[in-house]
Amino acid sequence: MFRYIIAAVLVFMNFVPGSVSAYTHADTLRGSNGSGRSWWDVKRYHLSVDFDLLQHSVAGRNQLFFEVTGNATDSMQIDLQKPLVLDSVMVTPSLMSPVLKKARITQEGNVWWVEYPFHTMAKDSVYSVVLYYHGVPRSAKNPPWDGGVSWGKDSLGNEWDAVSCQGLGASVWWPCKDAQWDEPDNGMRMEYTVPDTLQAIGNGRLVSSSRRDGNVTYYWEVKNPINNYDVTFYIGDYAHWSDTLMGEKGRLNIDYYALKYNEKRAREHFAVVKNMLRCFEYWMGPYPFYEDGYKLVEAPYLGMEHQSAIAYGNKYQMGYKGKDRSETGKGLAWDYIIIHESGHEWFGNNVTAGDMADNWIHEGITSYSESLFTECLLGRESGIKYSKGLRTNIENRAPLIDDYGVNAGGSGDIYEKGAAIMHMIRAMSGDEKFRQMLRGLGQEFYHGIVTTAEVERYISKKTGLKLDAFFEQYLRRKNLPVLAYYIKDEQLHFRFEEVVPGFSLPIQVSSGKYTTTIRPGSDWQQIKWQKGFNINFSDDYLISIKK
Repeated sequence: MFRYIIAAVLVFMNFVPGSVSAYTHADTLRGSNGSGRSWWDVKRYHLSVDFDLLQHSVAGRNQLFFEVTGNATDSMQIDLQKPLVLDSVMVTPSLMSPVLKKARITQEGNVWWVEYPFHTMAKDSVYSVVLYYHGVPRSAKNPPWDGGVSWGKDSLGNEWDAVSCQGLGASVWWPCKDAQWDEPDNGMRMEYTVPDTLQAIGNGRLVSSSRRDGNVTYYWEVKNPINNYDVTFYIGDYAHWSDTLMGEKGRLNIDYYALKYNEKRAREHFAVVKNMLRCFEYWMGPYPFYEDGYKLVEAPYLGMEHQSAIAYGNKYQMGYKGKDRSETGKGLAWDYIIIHESGHEWFGNNVTAGDMADNWIHEGITSYSESLFTECLLGRESGIKYSKGLRTNIENRAPLIDDYGVNAGGSGDIYEKGAAIMHMIRAMSGDEKFRQMLRGLGQEFYHGIVTTAEVERYISKKTGLKLDAFFEQYLRRKNLPVLAYYIKDEQLHFRFEEVVPGFSLPIQVSSGKYTTTIRPGSDWQQIKWQKGFNINFSDDYLISIKK
């Protein structure tokens, strides 16, 4: 969600993709797999945080379990953003031994270097470091787009706090390997301590809670791999209720958390969830996190796709803050935040782009899931109408794929243009083949990290379409193909302009009762044509037309 939940522009992206001069050494440290990262892989996190709600501060520790996968250097990169402070780091030389050894640490901006003779550790073995930290994390300026911690109150004056950090990074509130490509393979444990008048909600399942000295600690457990930016907390005075869904993989636990005074309206408004999950399972395959369940949690900001704990803040309105982003009327039949953010459980949370530059995979496919839900709710024609209506938001100011290795997330067009790409593939392949392709993506890359190249190859193979030039044009070029045509001597002449070599699309063209399909390339072609009728080109494809 990189206009995060679709606002007009990503706040944190204040440069044009490809303008290398905008990047800094800090961007490279954050976005690349450098010498302090490349030799180890995260296996699991145990995060424990005490929240001081009066001071807006945190104090805690994170035990990071890692496997040595390469030739270890004697320096490990840990990400923790200012003004938070990494107090100390203890290393467990062997998981069989409780002995901890203190490591030397130095700070470089938002990176902390842990210096220790890691080269003595055996390859393919698992060790751990315990990271102790404290401080006042950055407050969110315009969440979720310009994120951080949202400290605040509900309308009754009760504490109501949460975090949003996609793009900005999880290291804004806890120390970790803040890299999109390295998820904890064996999940995560979260312990959140807050005043005992409040609840602290995390990802996954609630294991237990304990009370002491006016505080309560909630223990949450995630069994599946999870994106760092998906790790979350919600602190507030919540009502909670549960339900179940018999889905494709059996019984799925569903939990809802709403502010207590909103419980009645939330129970009515959240009733769409089960139909949504059935729809998404039909189109995209089984819900990817049965072990962790599905939660919808009321948040003090618009929303986010926090894995197994979706943030909801659309104020119980239909559409996107009460408006239809497609301007077709179809988007007012459902709540945008519930549908879009939940769609990310399949693409973004299950299938994850290794580099933020490829985040069109998250946002484009998830944006198309809005059309699929519209189709489930209102019928095929309505779903397609909604999808085409979203195209009015496309700006074509930059390619969808951004620069690699610098934590750059791409153009805002990764939403609607990405969705248009999905619709065009559907138009070329047919509904059922497209559905099997979507389901196959989730199965082939289940809980996996992917590149655009891998996704391109899979889609081409599964649909049987030759899409090399298609993807090159729509992902790596900003300009739309221009279909140029003219009619002369009862001949329709046509070609594509401003396209990469080999680009072509099957365009249906009609005039009166006559309909045929043309396949324009970059060279002029012609077919016989009738006089006296207006000419119409299929609008399934995202192109410009020039007479």
